[in-house]
Amino acid sequence: MIYLDNAATTKPCREAVDAVMNACAEFGNPSSLHRLGLGAEKIIKNAKKSVADLMGAAPENIYFTSGGTEANNMAIFGAARASRKKHIITTKIEHPSVLEPFRRLEREGFFVDYIGVDAQGTVNLDELYKRLDSDAALVSMMHVNDETGTVQPVEEVRQIIKERAPDALFHIDAVQSYAKLPLQVKKLGADLISVSAHKINALKGCGALYIGQGRIEPLIIGGGQQKNMRSGTENVTGIAAFGAAARVHKADNRERIAELRKRLKDGIFERIPDVKYNGGESFSPYVLNVSFLGIKAEILLHSLEARRIYVSTVSACSSNKPMPSHVLSAMGCTPKEIEGAIRMSFDNTLAEPDIELALCALCDEVAKIRKYMR
Repeated sequence: MIYLDNAATTKPCREAVDAVMNACAEFGNPSSLHRLGLGAEKIIKNAKKSVADLMGAAPENIYFTSGGTEANNMAIFGAARASRKKHIITTKIEHPSVLEPFRRLEREGFFVDYIGVDAQGTVNLDELYKRLDSDAALVSMMHVNDETGTVQPVEEVRQIIKERAPDALFHIDAVQSYAKLPLQVKKLGADLISVSAHKINALKGCGALYIGQGRIEPLIIGGGQQKNMRSGTENVTGIAAFGAAARVHKADNRERIAELRKRLKDGIFERIPDVKYNGGESFSPYVLNVSFLGIKAEILLHSLEARRIYVSTVSACSSNKPMPSHVLSAMGCTPKEIEGAIRMSFDNTLAEPDIELALCALCDEVAKIRKYMR
C-alpha cells in the first residue's frame, strides 16, 4: 500500500497508540479530585505542554477541542460574537469549517468580505488592504491550503491588520501547517490558531485552539472545563495521543519529504503529457496538486486504488458534495483542469521506492484512461 492522502488524515504513530493505552488505565474524570481524576488531569497537562511547545506557545493558551473544525468554529463565532463590530474578513479558498461559519454570520447580520487569490492560490494583499478598516472585528485565514499546499503570507497579513485594523483579531487555520512548517505564535502574531491531531499521526476527534490576545465567547458552555472556554469532559485518550505525536515530531523530516515531493512532481511532468501544476512558488512540501488534462480525477483515483495507491480529488471534508473545487475555481482554473485535478499528500512513512511505484502507476493509469476516453 502507498498512502498519498495524508492531508485528509495520517496513520497514528506507535507513540500515539501507546499513549492511548496508557491513558485508558487512568480512566477517571479529569475534573474529579481523587487519584484517578488527578491522573487523568496530569495526562492533559503534559499533552498541553507538548502541543504548545510545537508552536512556541504557553500551555495555558491551549484549549482542546474535538478537532480542527470545532477549533475553527470556536475561533470564528467566538471572536465575531464577542465584538460590537460587524465587519469580518476571510478568503475565497478557506476550508468549509471556516467558510460555513462566515456564511452563517452573514445571515446573522455581519458584513463579510471574501478576499480573492491569484492563479497560484495566494491571497490578494492589495484587496485585503483596501477592504480592511477600523470596523473590522476579525480576519480569518488558513496558513497552508489543504488542496494545493500554497503557503499564505500570514506575517504580511498581520502587518496589514496592524496598520489598517489594529483592534481586529487575527485567526489562522494551521491544520495543514502545524508540525509540518515552522510555526511560532510570536512570529506569526496571530491571536487565534487552530490545529488538529489526526493530521500529525495522532487520533481523529481531537484538536486545539490557541487563544492569545483578545476576548472570545465560548462556543460550548456547561460544566466550566478548560477555564469556562470549552465545557465538556475532556477526551483524555485523544489528548494523550495528540501530546505524544507532538513530542516525537521531527523537523528534519521536512527536507526529506520535500525531496520526495520534488521527485514525484518532476517525474509526472517529465513522463506524462498534458499536465498542469496547481499551486504556488511558496508551498508546503506535504501537498502536491496536479491536473491530468483529458481525464476525470475520480476515475484515476479509483484506478490507482485498485493498485493500492491512495490519492484524493478535493478536501476530504468536501468530497461528499458533487461540486467542483472552490479553491481551484478561485484560482481561475478551467473546468477541465478542475475535473482532472488530483491531490497527493505526504508524510514521514513514505520512501523513495514508494514514489517511484506511484509514478509508474500514474503513467500507466493516465495513459489507459485517456485511451478509453477518446
